[in-house]
Amino acid sequence: LVSLLLIGIAAWGIGFGLISSFRVVGVAIAVGIFLFLIALVGLIGAVKHHQVLLFFYMIILLLVFIVQFSVSCACLALNKEQQSQLLEVGWNNTNSARTDIERNLNCCGFRVFDLNETCSSDCYRSRQCQPCAPIIEEYSGMVLRFVGGIGLFFSFTEILGVWLTYRYRNQKDPRANPSAFL
Repeated sequence: LVSLLLIGIAAWGIGFGLISSFRVVGVAIAVGIFLFLIALVGLIGAVKHHQVLLFFYMIILLLVFIVQFSVSCACLALNKEQQSQLLEVGWNNTNSARTDIERNLNCCGFRVFDLNETCSSDCYRSRQCQPCAPIIEEYSGMVLRFVGGIGLFFSFTEILGVWLTYRYRNQKDPRANPSAFL
């Protein structure tokens, strides 16, 4: 479900022209495909009652839990100053994201509006643009809390999946000896 959601959001972002960075979309689609394949391994392992597939599924799901839990906690733990520093580093290191942000949020520059720099925003023609930092910081706080909360929720469902896989993996296969369960 999460994998299809990631792939769908990436396609939606490209379809509506919100994201033009191939890296961002490529990473989202790659993570979605990876999670889909892992879920498929778990499903095949459960249907076939294949202990090796279930073991690898359990280990990979545990690693995904650790990464997702860590990222979720980091998203929830960032304060305003750290968010601002992180946004400024991101702003200075990407050109395509900068262009998308200026166009979508109708702002120019990060902290100050400089008339000498080019900007893809509509307000640049009238020379009355506001800097992007306050607008981005307002959205980033909301997004980090939302993403952290959703990530935390799904990380605990992954721990439930690891526990259920461990329990199911150690059960006897009913096809091997059907009379053992009577």
